[in-house]
Amino acid sequence: MRFGKRADSAGGSSMEGSMVGRITLGVVLVYLLICLVVGWYWSREPDLSPLVVRADDREMVSGEYTARTLHSLMGELLNKPGGYLSNDVAPPGLWLDNMPSWEFGALVQVRDMSRALRRDMARSQSQSKEDVNLAKAEPLFSTNNNRWMFPSSESEYQHGMQELDKYITRLQGGDAYFYARADNLASWVGDVSTRLGSLSQRLSASVGRAPLVEGGKLGSTTPWLEIDDVFYEARGTSWALVHLLRAVEHDFNDVLVKKNALVSVQQIIRDLEATQETLWSPMVLNGGGFGMLANHSLVMANYLSRANAAMIDLRRLLEQG
Repeated sequence: MRFGKRADSAGGSSMEGSMVGRITLGVVLVYLLICLVVGWYWSREPDLSPLVVRADDREMVSGEYTARTLHSLMGELLNKPGGYLSNDVAPPGLWLDNMPSWEFGALVQVRDMSRALRRDMARSQSQSKEDVNLAKAEPLFSTNNNRWMFPSSESEYQHGMQELDKYITRLQGGDAYFYARADNLASWVGDVSTRLGSLSQRLSASVGRAPLVEGGKLGSTTPWLEIDDVFYEARGTSWALVHLLRAVEHDFNDVLVKKNALVSVQQIIRDLEATQETLWSPMVLNGGGFGMLANHSLVMANYLSRANAAMIDLRRLLEQG
């Protein structure tokens, strides 16, 4: 009888252990499914809808459109679905790499424009004093993009937005300045051209054939595991540039018309808008040569190369036209 009781007890413990295991497995599967759905939602990229919409009939002062666009770009990075993901330390944000690459591409353009504002556009000449608020905003936007705390990247970027807000308020009141000159715009265009050229080369290096570098030596190809990262960095870069170029078209309109460069800007915008078409494949394909599979990186590189060539022409027109 005692042996029978021990057998019944062992059988009950086995059933209880099996039940606990099933419940645990079920909880884990549900958690993974939720992470999968949330991760898909968080990976949706913002569209190209205008970021700056006037709430009244007041005419914007020169430079306000550009400053507001810069402010809105950073706002989109921080407030899109899932928020800012580049410094996440927990799932599902920890598992997502495409969106952080996209964020970095857009962030670089925010940094470049904030530097151009501080260095050139808000100053009458090279010897003039820099704007006090832009001098604070620019280094805040340059904070490391993956800082989790002490302080976090988001908090520093928000402080930068506050300084940019102060500049916009002073610009409206006539206490801050924006100089829509051809040389100021040409300097920023040169920075953008450099970025696009680098991205185009990194995208093209995904085909597996190493490019030639100085001295006729073979350069490096883009590692297989980084191909999608470079692709989404290019998407984020192009998304931010479309909005910034729309701002440039608004604030530098007179200069562009005078230099016969307005059509060039509009064509660059069209080329960059094409990079935002929906990617129907569940992954970035890397087909080689004239094979059956597409090479999404080369398609993206084509659009960026066209935009970069137009940027070079635009800079020449601004400097000489």
